[in-house]
Amino acid sequence: MDIKITKATQLKTKPDDTKLGFGTIFTDHMFNMDYNPDEGWHNPRIEPFGPFTLSPATMVLHYGQAVFEGLKAYRNASGNIQLFRPERNFSRSNKSCRLMCIPEVDEDFALKALKELLTVEKDWVPSAPGTSLYIRPTIISTDAFLGVRASHTYRFFIILSPVGAYYPEGFKPVKIWVSAHHVRAVPGGVGEAKTPGNYAASLYAAEKAHQHGYTQVLWLDGVERRYVEEVGAMNIFFFIKGELVTPELTGSILPGVTRDSVIELAGHWNIPCAERKITITEVIEAQKEDPQFEVFGTGTAAVISPVGHIKYGDIEVTVNNNEVGPMTQKFYDALTDIQYGRAEDPMSWVEPVV
Repeated sequence: MDIKITKATQLKTKPDDTKLGFGTIFTDHMFNMDYNPDEGWHNPRIEPFGPFTLSPATMVLHYGQAVFEGLKAYRNASGNIQLFRPERNFSRSNKSCRLMCIPEVDEDFALKALKELLTVEKDWVPSAPGTSLYIRPTIISTDAFLGVRASHTYRFFIILSPVGAYYPEGFKPVKIWVSAHHVRAVPGGVGEAKTPGNYAASLYAAEKAHQHGYTQVLWLDGVERRYVEEVGAMNIFFFIKGELVTPELTGSILPGVTRDSVIELAGHWNIPCAERKITITEVIEAQKEDPQFEVFGTGTAAVISPVGHIKYGDIEVTVNNNEVGPMTQKFYDALTDIQYGRAEDPMSWVEPVV
């Protein structure tokens, strides 16, 4: 399919790269494409960023049938723009689509559309250290119908937002609060899909954590409430006695692209890495027994997020003296150096754009 491009007649004033927040500023253009059963995915177009007109009865507003992704475009030292493993995001999006009964999008075409949009918006990719252009591909159901079924029509869109660091405090350890009474997802549900309802389900416990002075929630499994699953909207890793451990994917954990990248880098460096069940009790005991114990979260927005404190009930432990550990730093440096083109890409993860 050819992509029609309609340029905005008035362009926005671009922000100061050194004063960017996260997710509040949007570029001049967006990508849109529609679906119906007769034509399939059709009418791909790049057009000025702007609001949609939706009926109050639009199904996504009532039943939450939607999926989204998050990835970034980076400007390297040569001024060129590159992506980090974008094919994994579009593959994961289609997996989410299957779980949410949404028609899949051709992954090669989705990447082509993204590259064309980035070419149009190349001047929006910031160049200050630590900045990037956040990319949000999304599919929503668009039937106007007040009945519970899969929609017949959909909108696929991609919007872009120049961003600074995910955490305003920078690359410093965060405090996480274990949610013992609320769960985010259970096996057999849609916890492994990147769908809006999963994030809505996290808000109550997140607010409780913030009220107690903690940055993120550490989720336990929804059945026994013993096994660690995720931290906030990120996957989590523990470095215990020379081995990386991350919770195995059981159907209630989002299979993160950064998670997978850490696992692959660990293999490349011959660092033992296990995907298995790990209880919160084992985590607490490891902190006592292993002076090299480290904890970090992984996700597109923050990349690597070091953890300095964990609170579970009346127990609070400090991880690595509330400092960034050497293993955490090693993965952060390696991933960000590849993403920004500061180092060789031994895994062939970088996708050039322009």
